[in-house]
Amino acid sequence: MIDHPVGVDVGEAFERRAWKDVHGALSRAAALGAGDLERLAVATYMLGDEAAYVDALERAHQAHVEAGAVERAVRCAFWIGLQLTLRGEIGRATGWIARAQRQLGGHDCVEQGYVALLTAFGDARELAAVTEIGERFGDADLFSLAVHQQGSVLLREGRVTDGLSLLDEAMVAVTAGELSPIVTGLIYCSVIEDCQRAHELRRAQEWTAALTRWCEQQQDLVAFTGRCLVHRAEIMQVHGAWEDALEEARQAGERLGEGVAAGQAHYRRGELLRLRGDAEAAEAAYREASRCGWEPQPGLALLWLAQGRPDAAAAAIRRVAAETADPLRRAALLPARVEIALATRDLEAARAAGDELATLAGAMPSTVLAAAGAQARGATLLAQGDPGAALGALREAAAAWQELAAPYEGARVRELVGLSCRALGDEKSAALELEAARDAYLRLGAAPDVARLEGGDTGHGLSPRELQVLRLVAAGATNRAIADELVLSERTVDRHVSNILAKLRVPSRAAATAWAYEHRLV
Repeated sequence: MIDHPVGVDVGEAFERRAWKDVHGALSRAAALGAGDLERLAVATYMLGDEAAYVDALERAHQAHVEAGAVERAVRCAFWIGLQLTLRGEIGRATGWIARAQRQLGGHDCVEQGYVALLTAFGDARELAAVTEIGERFGDADLFSLAVHQQGSVLLREGRVTDGLSLLDEAMVAVTAGELSPIVTGLIYCSVIEDCQRAHELRRAQEWTAALTRWCEQQQDLVAFTGRCLVHRAEIMQVHGAWEDALEEARQAGERLGEGVAAGQAHYRRGELLRLRGDAEAAEAAYREASRCGWEPQPGLALLWLAQGRPDAAAAAIRRVAAETADPLRRAALLPARVEIALATRDLEAARAAGDELATLAGAMPSTVLAAAGAQARGATLLAQGDPGAALGALREAAAAWQELAAPYEGARVRELVGLSCRALGDEKSAALELEAARDAYLRLGAAPDVARLEGGDTGHGLSPRELQVLRLVAAGATNRAIADELVLSERTVDRHVSNILAKLRVPSRAAATAWAYEHRLV
């Protein structure tokens, strides 16, 4: 006997993804059957309460058992086992998987595939068998989950083209709206992460935009939105929208709370803070990422390098490279390995890392890796005293970064092009390239890069953060507005302004503004 509150059509609310309406109606019902308990579980999950989701599924499982609906009971057990596995509760997860296998017995049904999916992670052949079961029974959820997992396995094995093809196939059903809500969200987030891991920026951007639209269509949605924010922050960072990216990463960290996904959000925030020159806040974000279980390298090593701790940076990047076998993960580490090796004048290590990056780039259909490989090759040739050869590689990298609309990486390459031109005696071309790089850094708010181009402190002694504050002062911003812009307290901004006036030996904000214009800092 099911007693829904008057005026609430649970089925209709479920179809339009009105999760609060579904949850409210079913939570207030006097009694629920197994089907409505499953709907309650889905609504609870989409509202972000994973513990209550498992509880509702356990109740639905028991109701199906009592009704003799073995296959539906097994389906509930699958979702319980999957959720517990994702949460790291391996003991409970294993127990539910064993229960599902025992209850299934010799039943020839699609649930065989679901149970097999829980034990087939990492085995492409077993996943192919699960795919066949999904296809035979016409179950789009199972088919897409298995195809997606096959693609992920192939990526880990280095078969990037084949893996991406399977991920694209899984996304056909996702974007066509053929899958259930939870499966849709799981595949969206996982495929985007796989694309990021494979350095497939265009695919990641395409699927992130689609995930954003899907999330926005569900006003009450909480699940998946934190991970969506992380993906959006990554894309925004690449395209130079650092302020927006920082806010997205901050919101993601708050929404995700704990766990590896939260660590990924903190790491992204650390990267943005490092690039903007806020070393103290960046290091705190990297440490929070590590606490949540996310590796804070190579960002933390690059921060240490910027802080004048090259030995610590070199030791950290060597350590993480030595313990990383996954070629896709190594490809993400190698550009930093090259940069740190060049900074410490370890040209042999830089050349070796650059060669490995070029090999990986040649084996993968990634413009990002091609650009990073050409940039590493050019930087190494320049450090070896061959600026002429460096220019060819750097021009190749510049074209790729421009194609990807990646302004920061493009500015780094233009800086190297300028230094190469200078080494060849072409001072006018060098000045043009370095000025273009400096202008890009200024637009982005990349204070450490501006300071480096200006020769360190250029006699003024201002820190990268003080340079940021000075430019905002020169733009006419109040201390309150500066605090909002840089996500600082007003007291901290007051201190920065006082330090700026003292270091520049000027009496007022107006005089500091005049000094900034005179020295072409704005």
